Parts: sequence; structure tokens; C-alpha cells
Amino acid sequence: MQVRGLGTSLVGWFDSWAAARGIRDDDESIDWLRVVPFLLLHAACLGVLWVGWSTFAVAFAVALYLVRMFAITAFYHRYFSHRAFATSRAAQFLFALLGASAAQRGPLWWAAHHRRHHRHADRASDTHSPTRDGFWWSHVGWLLVRENYRTRVEEVRDLARYPELVFLDRFDALAPLGALGLAWGLGAALEALWPGLGTSGPQLAVWGFGVSTVALYHATFAINSLAHSHGSRAYETDDTSRNNLLLALLTLGEGWHNNHHHYPGSARQGFRPAEIDLCYYGLCALAALGVVRELRPVPARVRARGRRP
Repeated sequence: MQVRGLGTSLVGWFDSWAAARGIRDDDESIDWLRVVPFLLLHAACLGVLWVGWSTFAVAFAVALYLVRMFAITAFYHRYFSHRAFATSRAAQFLFALLGASAAQRGPLWWAAHHRRHHRHADRASDTHSPTRDGFWWSHVGWLLVRENYRTRVEEVRDLARYPELVFLDRFDALAPLGALGLAWGLGAALEALWPGLGTSGPQLAVWGFGVSTVALYHATFAINSLAHSHGSRAYETDDTSRNNLLLALLTLGEGWHNNHHHYPGSARQGFRPAEIDLCYYGLCALAALGVVRELRPVPARVRARGRRP
């Protein structure tokens, strides 16, 4: 049985659907072997002590953070989870691939858990409520336990119609590994062709993939943990969601979390002009280019309804 369990954990590194078969939905134990890559990625950030830094490497890390945060915010969240706008099948796959490269599992897994969160926000069946289960659980603990490994396909049957999305979701390690390989290859090429940049393959791998991805993790996770405990409440919702400017800046707009829980279907989460929502501005730019369309607005009556004095 131990050998079989070891094999299942190793399979889970590459085929998340196969490894999730037979796991009970109430199994709160942690499969430490399964989460080794997640832990190693955090440890890899210490590699900056060996590879050093360069202006190019840091700029590359920031660029990858922003591009992949947009893919998570605009597509994993507002599109796949809430269908807040429309797009083509090709753009849907491209941004799903970019989102998957952030190593936050596949688009179906992400959307399924998020839809469940909204349906049960801060109640017993909420997957990651800080008010019920504490900061550690809501921030990262829920990700590590066996009961949340499975992609809840029953929650996302509209997305499961697309075999390319199912493939990305099932083999969710491929996109991050590809991003790591591309970062390393770019660094090696630049070292050979433009040595004056002072970068290398290992340096871009550590900064562009490792540091950038871990920063993405914890900025995204903070919406689950901090955006339900720190900030202001513009609306009287049935949960503890908060609006937080700092989190909005770090996540390109997700910090307007109380607004979002008040009206989840909008493509815009900063309801008022002073509420900076960089993701929405990016979606408007894509709409002008014809990449996305039918951005769902916040109706005036919804914006006014239930607002706190």
C-alpha cells in the first residue's frame, strides 16, 4: 500500500486527474510528497544568492508577474469562473495557457473551486474561509490537503466541453515546466549573444520563473486570506469580503473584493473611478483590439443597492 501511495503521489506531479481518483472529498490530510514541487519552488528563490541579479533579470521577473497575473485575474477569475465577458476559442486557450504557467493548477480546477467559494462564502462548505478556519488555512493550507486535489468537473461543465482546456487542466505541470525552460533558454541565449546584460540561464530561471511565480502565489492567495479580514466594506454582503487598495494594486484589481462579492458577474471590480482596476483597463484595451467582447458592466441599480452609508 505504501508503494502504491508513493506511485500515486508521483503520478500527481504530472497527471493531476489520475492521481485524484479515489480520494475522499473530506480527506484533510496532506500528501507531503505531492506538494514537494510547491515547496521546492519556494526554496529555489534562495538561488538568488548564487545567481546574483541583473537589471534585465529583475525586469523580466516583473514582466512575467504582470502578464501572468493578468491571465489569472482576467481569465482564470473573471472569464472562466464568472463568464464576465466573451472571447474566441483561440484567445480562451492562449490565456488559459498563460494562466496555467503561473503554476496555480489548471483553469477548470481554479474556476471550480472559486465558484464553490462564492456559493458558500464564509460558511461551512467554503473551501478557504479565514473567518472559519484561520489565516494559514485560507492562505495556503487548503491547497495542500487531499480533499482539494480533485477538479470538481460538476462545477464547470461549461468549460469541460473544450478538450484543450481539459488537457491543460489534467497535465497542469506542462505549462509551468515550459515557462521554466523558456526562461532558462532565453537567459542562456542572452548570455551568449549580449553578455553586457549580465544575465544567464540560471539567473532568468530563478528570477523570471522562481521569484516571479512565488510572488504570484502569495499575491493571489492574499485575496482568499487578507481580503476577507483587512479593508473596508462598501456593501452589506453575506460574507466578510473587504475592499483593499494595496491588494488591488498587487493583483491588478482583485482587491476590490467586497465589490466583487456584491456583484460577481461584472468584468469590472473597481466600481468607482477612484478604485484602480488595472485588469479592467487591460480588458478594455483587448476589447478595442477585438480580442474580447461583451464586457459585462455593473448596473447602476446594483452599484447603489445595499451600499453602506
